[in-house]
Amino acid sequence: MRKLTLLLAAAAALSLTACNTIGGIGKDVSAVGRAVTKTADEGKH
Repeated sequence: MRKLTLLLAAAAALSLTACNTIGGIGKDVSAVGRAVTKTADEGKH
């Protein structure tokens, strides 16, 4: 759970600093979603 929280915090920070457009925000949010899903899947096994 701690790794997931750290990952989310890092992804949020990168998303906020990296997006310049609404399209960019959508891509960043999508990438965060994929990272969270991957981390959750890894935690199951």
